[in-house]
Amino acid sequence: MSELTAGVCNDISGISAGAWNRCADAGDEYNPFLDHRFLHALEASGSASPKTGWQPFHLVLRDGDRLLGVAPMYLKSHSRGEYVFDGGWAEAWYRAGGEYYPKLQASIPFTPATGPRLLSASGERAAVVEEQLLAASVQVAERIGVSSLHYTFMPKAQWKRAAKLGLLQRVDTQYHWANAGFDTFDEFLSQLASKKRKNIRRERREAIREDIEIEWVTGSDLTERHWDRFYAFYMDTANRKWGTPYLTRRFFSLVNETMPERTLLIMARRRGRYIAGALNFIGSHALFGRNWGCIEDHRFLHFELCYYQAIDFAIAHGLQRVEAGAQGPHKVARGYLPRETYSVHWIRDASFRQAVERYLVQEKRYVRQDAEWTAARAPFRKDIDLSRYVARWEGNQASAE
Repeated sequence: MSELTAGVCNDISGISAGAWNRCADAGDEYNPFLDHRFLHALEASGSASPKTGWQPFHLVLRDGDRLLGVAPMYLKSHSRGEYVFDGGWAEAWYRAGGEYYPKLQASIPFTPATGPRLLSASGERAAVVEEQLLAASVQVAERIGVSSLHYTFMPKAQWKRAAKLGLLQRVDTQYHWANAGFDTFDEFLSQLASKKRKNIRRERREAIREDIEIEWVTGSDLTERHWDRFYAFYMDTANRKWGTPYLTRRFFSLVNETMPERTLLIMARRRGRYIAGALNFIGSHALFGRNWGCIEDHRFLHFELCYYQAIDFAIAHGLQRVEAGAQGPHKVARGYLPRETYSVHWIRDASFRQAVERYLVQEKRYVRQDAEWTAARAPFRKDIDLSRYVARWEGNQASAE
């Protein structure tokens, strides 16, 4: 390998889709959020832009003219849309007289889904390229004078590699559903305790009892009319719960133009009128739930569209898991089990770094204890070996690492 050079690209369109995707697709598992088309839709639509506090700052590693590796990275002026919360760190540093922002964020905007953050097309040399990307990102952070650098929702192997270079490790939890080779939803339910099975069947019945019909819309069947309706749901929910919505209407049109085969809308219609919808993206191994919205309130409809229909789709299409996004211990009662997520953090100031490091040790202990407590209350029958599900999911993670 000749001398490598690292640089920064402030627009994803400045990197060819073919070169980027050769790095993003080098593993065994396709992740739609790493696809050049998805990132381009975020940036070209104005959803992820300097104006919204997400200035593209993608790290590029070259061997001569050949692209060897990339890391999706953004210069941030806030901590919103990340789902790994460091607002307390920012407040503490501000009280101490420092400026926490801007910071560097290596992640996919508004997307709490695990995937490689160090993308390499180098095959057997991937580990070298990943280490070079990590080292280069720290050098960039030091050179531009930011307070910190954060890699969030990393695969475990990259998380461990980053720790060897001195970045601080952090652990959190999500709730995922694992497909243990089920042929039907009822076969999945047969694994649950009797009371839990009855509860889920009741919820599914009640969700659609008021003449509600459910549709799966994907690929060439998706139209701008579907996106108009979904965007109305998205804006209504965002304005009621989140404040400022992240995604512009144009984002959905761009996704529809460029990657409809990887996009799934689960829509609810009542008396001929769409009233709710859930947006999902389709990977090679997983269905990723992203956004939900509604303009009518119906009991259990959120669970039906976001959790149960997602399981139905995964079973029907042979997908090995459903990742239903951030938060939600309530998902456990519906067969979603806790899974660890991983991030690493570089802090410029030595004393502040030590304080964060002490905090992370305590936080990791709490997160793992909470996950163990939650998993022990999973709805599966007592004679079911949960390692059947955990091992399957961990195997998928290993392939992504």
